[in-house]
Order: sequence, then C-alpha cells, then structure tokens
Amino acid sequence: MTEIKINKLIRSKRRTIALEIAQDASLIVRAPYRTPLDFIEKIVFKKRFWIKEKQEFVRDRYTKIAPKEFISGECFLYLGDMYKLEIVDPLHTPIVFNKGFHISRKNLNTAKEILIAWYKEQAYQKISERAIWHSSLSGLKYNKIRISNAQRRWGSCSAKGNLNFSWRLIMAPLNVINYVVVHELAHLEENNHSKRFWNKVKIMMPDYKQYKNWLKENRHLLNI
Repeated sequence: MTEIKINKLIRSKRRTIALEIAQDASLIVRAPYRTPLDFIEKIVFKKRFWIKEKQEFVRDRYTKIAPKEFISGECFLYLGDMYKLEIVDPLHTPIVFNKGFHISRKNLNTAKEILIAWYKEQAYQKISERAIWHSSLSGLKYNKIRISNAQRRWGSCSAKGNLNFSWRLIMAPLNVINYVVVHELAHLEENNHSKRFWNKVKIMMPDYKQYKNWLKENRHLLNI
C-alpha cells in the first residue's frame, strides 16, 4: 500500500506509533509490539506528504554542511555558542580552551580525537552538575552517569537507575542539556512516554517543549 519505504521498524512496549526522519533522511517507525504491519503501513501512507517534505528538508540541510577540516578559523560549538579553532605552536597540552579552541600543530593529525576527548570531559562535568541540581529539586535519585558515543539517542535511563548521555550534548545550549537531563530523570519513575511522563517533565521544566524542538531542528549541528 505505502509508497514510502520504511527503512527501520522498531517495536517496543510503547503505546503509540512514532515516525522519525533520521539524519540520512531514512524513515524510522517506532511501534508497539503487537501492532500489525498493515496498520503501520496505513499510518505511513496517511503521513506520506509530511514524510516526503521532512526527508527533502533533511537532505537539503545536510548537503549544506561541509565536513570539518580542522584548520585555523574553523568554528566549533560549545554550549550553544560558536568558537574559532586556532592551530598554534607550541602548547604544553594537546588542547586549550580560552575564548576559542587552541590545538598544538604537532597534534594536528589527531585533532578530531583530541577535541572529542575534551568534549567528553566537559560533557561529564556539566551534565553531572545539572543532574545533581535537578535531582535535588525533584527528589528523583539516579545511580551513575555515563557519557556515550550515541549519535541518535541523546540520553537513556537503565533499569538500575544509571543515566547515559551523548557527549554531543555539550555542543548544545545549556537549557537543552537541562531538558535532556530532566527527561531522563523523569524516566526513573515513568519508563515510557505517557502523559504522566510528560507531566513530570513539565513540572521540572515548564518550558521544556522549546528545547525539545531545538534538538529536533538542530541535531544536525551537534556533530563533527
């Protein structure tokens, strides 16, 4: 029936069907375990114009993003702001951040790895700080925090109360980080995306929707 290809179908305990356009413009469908395939295809067919529009939007957006070359003057995001990279010599450490990124010329061949390692360190510090803050306000207690390499999933909450966050979040504005932290804290009590879950998120962050939308619209920027 459908003229739109479903590139990936993910079944879980969720209650509703969700359509997601990935960074490569592929269509990901998330559905409850027992949902019949023909019903899913009907939903996709019904939303075909929206899907095509979003896929074209994503393709157009990503073709305009040039790969990073790690040269002086190139800009990189940190907490929502752009900072220039300067290749300098000499440096006692591989990278220094001071109103911009400074990487030693002798480490130029591993500049990307060095920057990612720095991002991961900053992500752990900042996200831990925000998690402690929101946990104390909400009374929601987590176990541990781990920084991951996830590209499509900003955060997750395990059955043991461990919270995982993508290091790429450190490139986003602080309130976007706050939203993802609050989102995962809410999962400690509601392991779903039900109305009760979103009510918990709203209690902790009444304006969460604008930061949720920011992630949807700008996720392509949080990569190097």
